[in-house]
Amino acid sequence: MTLPPIFTPEYYAHWRDFEARHWWTAGMRDVASILFEWVGLPPRGLLLDVGCGSGQGMAWFSGLRPEWRRVGIDPGMVALQAAADLGRHQVIRGSGTALPFPTASVDAVISLDVLQHLPLDGGDRAALSEMHRVLKPGGHLFVRTNVQAFPRVPDDAEAVWHKYEPEELHAKLEGAGFAVLRLSRINALLGLAEIPKEIWRALRPRRHSSYEIVARAHERRLPRAGGLKRAWLRVEGRAVRDGMRLPTGRSLVALCRA
Repeated sequence: MTLPPIFTPEYYAHWRDFEARHWWTAGMRDVASILFEWVGLPPRGLLLDVGCGSGQGMAWFSGLRPEWRRVGIDPGMVALQAAADLGRHQVIRGSGTALPFPTASVDAVISLDVLQHLPLDGGDRAALSEMHRVLKPGGHLFVRTNVQAFPRVPDDAEAVWHKYEPEELHAKLEGAGFAVLRLSRINALLGLAEIPKEIWRALRPRRHSSYEIVARAHERRLPRAGGLKRAWLRVEGRAVRDGMRLPTGRSLVALCRA
């Protein structure tokens, strides 16, 4: 599988640092924890991380369910080496659109900020169908991806970059066979502060290069108020768990059952 041009060694190195240290990634993992605890995952099982990157998602899940086996799949060798170095889990090189796992063999799947980077001609539908195929009946999928906000961002075919409408993702999840238990925008309040920056970027005739994405990660490094911001994301996560669909937000989360 050919990777989109944004996935350079520099990209992976900076995002490993960002994921390990920043309040946003910690808060987003808190949201996933809240939703998984709500559905009551069993004490043992098999987790598949589709698009595992440097393995931070599997490391987080090991704290949530220490006795689960964890397997990550990613097309990038640089990412897989970092994931293998991070913890006791298995990593496999491969594509989310053709998962090398038997049908009904996995208890839970996570896919974090991956769908938006899949081929724009149906890659996300293929990947969601594969995730449904490998999940056992009653297994759960947690997805986090981009969402359209203000200002709207068009698809970037060269960089392979897409932002979803909530209704679009809901329809694609149901089309793959999932029961959508919870789906909502997230980072609703704090994301409003990003609007001026997004307007400024939209005025520049530039695509989503690896340089720009890495630079955006560094713009949000470890603010002093990070603990409070993470706590606010937990508040939003509990609201989503309780059935609220937040009206604004820069990310989109969904919890589904196969």
